[in-house]
Amino acid sequence: MSSNVSQFEGTRPVADQQRFDVDALEAWMRTHVEGFAGPLTVEQFKGGQSNPTFKLLTPGQTYVMRAKPGPREKLLPSAHAIEREYRVMAALAGTDVPVARMFALCEDESVIGRAFYIMEFVAGRVLWDQSLPDMSRAERAAIYDEMNRVIAALHSADYRAIGLADYGKPGNYFQRQIERWTKQYKLSETESIPAMDNLMAWLPSHIPADADALTSIVHGDYRLDNLMFHPTEPRVLAVLDWELSTLGHPMADFGYHCMSWHIAPGQFRGIAGLDHAGLGIPDEATYRRLYEQRTGRPITGDWNFYLAFSMFRIAGILQGIMKRVVDGTASSAQATDAGKRARPMAEMGWVYAQKAQQ
Repeated sequence: MSSNVSQFEGTRPVADQQRFDVDALEAWMRTHVEGFAGPLTVEQFKGGQSNPTFKLLTPGQTYVMRAKPGPREKLLPSAHAIEREYRVMAALAGTDVPVARMFALCEDESVIGRAFYIMEFVAGRVLWDQSLPDMSRAERAAIYDEMNRVIAALHSADYRAIGLADYGKPGNYFQRQIERWTKQYKLSETESIPAMDNLMAWLPSHIPADADALTSIVHGDYRLDNLMFHPTEPRVLAVLDWELSTLGHPMADFGYHCMSWHIAPGQFRGIAGLDHAGLGIPDEATYRRLYEQRTGRPITGDWNFYLAFSMFRIAGILQGIMKRVVDGTASSAQATDAGKRARPMAEMGWVYAQKAQQ
């Protein structure tokens, strides 16, 4: 969970623990990136918690490099899978899901000391405040409609036809995710959070009965500020930050995305309690209906379960950030603030779990 700086906004000199041989990268790009011509200058983007993101400038073109963290960082199992990010975006090119153009993937860690990939730099707007304060009612409505269109397009994409049949395991998605985040949480626990213990015990036995009936590509972190909008139009140019993507249940993704309607402004980018009609922002029920119309599928299962699951998962992610703060390896100045949110997020998740029980 990055803070109010997009991974593609605002740069700084490359951090000491992330330094690498720029000449080696330039030599590699000359042979692997079509049309590349140096000299190459490198800056580091300020945002992005887990995979450092760099701006690569040449006289003729600007690129983005996503890399695994530097060799001195301890990595959790299955974290930082940049090869998967590259693969899913390359596969989605040409579908209705807008993605940045992929240029090249380097899995040979001898080049700059870690795996990385190169993609195009997409210039546009990242919108941070979900109440969209500087817009008119019509502009807000258009932004929300486009956000809905893109997630529906993602969940409607034929993952088999674009070569992603093995991008994740079919079925048991909630069960596997609950196990995965329980394990990751325990590996990164820095204090006792009773609500998290409650969720870890409660979630496995409350998975919706039809949970194995649906599989789609899921983004894993689909929210307004992971979308790059056109500079002036309400049009998404690229969905960003695919590191948590896999094959899974679309309601895990859509429930996570809809959490904003349940979270107060000022925390985790929520819009709960705002005058949605006055702002031109659809209420959650309308937004869900739009999604159902676009995908041609009704939403089934207990909505409160999807919300509780999503909050549990975020609490696990935030706890991972806190662990890296404690270990001194977090790659962003906002990491401490993010890590402290694990407890309130778990507590909110437990509230929704209890609503589902009733």
